[in-house]
Amino acid sequence: MPQVRANGIDVEYESFGRKSDPLILLIMGFGAHLLYWPETLCQGLAAKGFRVVRFDNRDIGKSTHLTGEAVPDPRVLFAEVAAGKRPGVPYSLDDMADDAVGLMSALGVERAHIVGASMGGMIAQLVAINHPDRTKSLISIMSTTGRRDLPPGNPETLSALFRPPKSAGRDDLIEASILVQRALASPGFPSSEAEMRSRAERRIDYAPFDLAGLARQSAALILAEPRNPLLREVRCPTLVLHGADDPVIPAAAGKDTAESVPGAELAIVPGMGHDFPPGLVPICLKHIGDFIEKAEATKAAAE
Repeated sequence: MPQVRANGIDVEYESFGRKSDPLILLIMGFGAHLLYWPETLCQGLAAKGFRVVRFDNRDIGKSTHLTGEAVPDPRVLFAEVAAGKRPGVPYSLDDMADDAVGLMSALGVERAHIVGASMGGMIAQLVAINHPDRTKSLISIMSTTGRRDLPPGNPETLSALFRPPKSAGRDDLIEASILVQRALASPGFPSSEAEMRSRAERRIDYAPFDLAGLARQSAALILAEPRNPLLREVRCPTLVLHGADDPVIPAAAGKDTAESVPGAELAIVPGMGHDFPPGLVPICLKHIGDFIEKAEATKAAAE
């Protein structure tokens, strides 16, 4: 896969579709590299007439890992934030949003449809907030505004998500990945054990495991301020897509996101958890594809 230099880091990315087609930029979530975006979803969107780019955020996959930066302790950061402090961290979600825009510039693209999942949804929101002139539309999936009083995720699921593997050995990493997949699973779109193992093996073999990088991404999440006031200024077409059965970020967060963006559309999918299993891809493809097609048609009619 190719790399470009963007916002001071090397960004690994993969492109689907024709370069001349409107760009859909896919931003993945915490600790998840580009392979977590299903290839069938990318290909499906490309077949609708779009160029689709998925990429590795900083500190994950094959993009730059900031090995020279400090390794924060998330537990200490949580305690300091709870005490009203603002500790310094290696980078912020705003910096990661700048990475996404830097990638667009490196690809020679002025404006794009910005799609993000989970933490990637938070980053996508910040692209729309900080770079409105670069954002054709915003799609926030299984994400949140970060409002402090929203219902928390399932404690057991969150524990599984942040639990480190037994070791950095391949077998232990694969088993840890399967445990996380089970915790995040969509009850209405179950995956078999063989499917989960196959995904785990492919994801683990893609790039080395980096616990320090995950700690730095955690720090960016922990220090992020609620975005509700800023989202009220967003004027691009916006879709919020959320699972009714999300165990990590409950559906109330999706509703809050949609209510925070003027004119935003909200789609709550029954049986959807916090993942993209094969059975869910056609539904996501329809929601995302139809919305972006409508945004493109509206833009064309206005010109």
